[in-house]
Amino acid sequence: MRIKLSEEELATHRDGIKKVMDEKNIDLLCLFSPRDIFYLTGLYLIQTERPAGLLFDGKYTTAFVPTLEREHVEELGGVDEIIAYGEYPGETHPVEQLAGVIESRNVEKLGVDSDGYTGGMGYQGPSLSEVLEVEIEELPRMIEDIMQVKTAEEIELIEESCRWGNLAHRYLQDYTEPGKTENDISTQASLDASRVMLKTLGEEYYSPKGASLPASAGFRGQIGKGSAIPHALTSNATVKEGDVLVTGALANVGGYVSELERTMVVGRPTKKQTKFFKYMVEAGDIAMDAIKPGAKFSDVDQAVSDFYKENDLEEYWRHHTGHSIGFGGHEAPYFDRFDDREIKTGMVVTVEPGLYVPGFAGFRHSDTVLVTEDSSRMLTYYPRDLESLTV
Repeated sequence: MRIKLSEEELATHRDGIKKVMDEKNIDLLCLFSPRDIFYLTGLYLIQTERPAGLLFDGKYTTAFVPTLEREHVEELGGVDEIIAYGEYPGETHPVEQLAGVIESRNVEKLGVDSDGYTGGMGYQGPSLSEVLEVEIEELPRMIEDIMQVKTAEEIELIEESCRWGNLAHRYLQDYTEPGKTENDISTQASLDASRVMLKTLGEEYYSPKGASLPASAGFRGQIGKGSAIPHALTSNATVKEGDVLVTGALANVGGYVSELERTMVVGRPTKKQTKFFKYMVEAGDIAMDAIKPGAKFSDVDQAVSDFYKENDLEEYWRHHTGHSIGFGGHEAPYFDRFDDREIKTGMVVTVEPGLYVPGFAGFRHSDTVLVTEDSSRMLTYYPRDLESLTV
């Protein structure tokens, strides 16, 4: 059972980054994105108004952090050197101090994921290009592109996430009944799943993003007529007989997540509910059949779009068929008719075509799927049939 990336895996990540740096003649890489820093080191830094970054010369890593992060970075490890500054904004702005560190490395060409810190929380400061006189190449998607194809260890973490997401969803369905509110149901399910998960994995459990509840499940407002709004917000609605419910469950394992969503019906399904449920499941099956190495992401969404058109369902379409997933809940590429990037073995994606009938209900399953050598395999395994999902 894997619950975090190994040091050997992180070394492989750095080797892949170094290869790109060599191809672009980059002497030093400066990263501000917490995701990008994590990918190289396994270290996750919370972004605040205080700039934090990582320097990588192809061999050694240097964390540039505020003093309040020094002990944190020392404890977690993953970097060769720590340079800590006092506080933001400080007498000398942290980015100007970082520029001094970079200049001391005799850099001719600097690669950056962004031309300056982007932490938010009221942060203001200069870009690197304003305080440095070296050639700078912005590479905002370099690591994102490398992360598109998952390694064996990353896939293991996502599979482990699927197992705990499955448990969280089982609790969610077991606790769902008319008269209960969505917050009551989801809170109980998330707490119980997290409690079992933490007891099972013990002190070795690792959540670089700092999630207090490693597993969660809920409805996010998609209850009854609210299920027809794909990105509804929690309203603490009361579940009623006859409601259609769209659910969501996930777990964070070693920084990686999965996605499991199901459509449930409270009480005996009506003919109309049954009709749209079957169409939704069929659309998902069509998408799964279209996923294969060498095909385009657009091919999958087009196949689902064609199905909608053939069955006069286009008016109930709201979003593309799915997206990539891993460290982030949503990653690129996307199953969209206008995303012509190639599907490759080792990619992990979601399949979630939905149908939304305003004033009535929405219908969406989402599964986490691995692209294999010749087709694809579902990593989530919660039941998908209407009988199993009738409360």
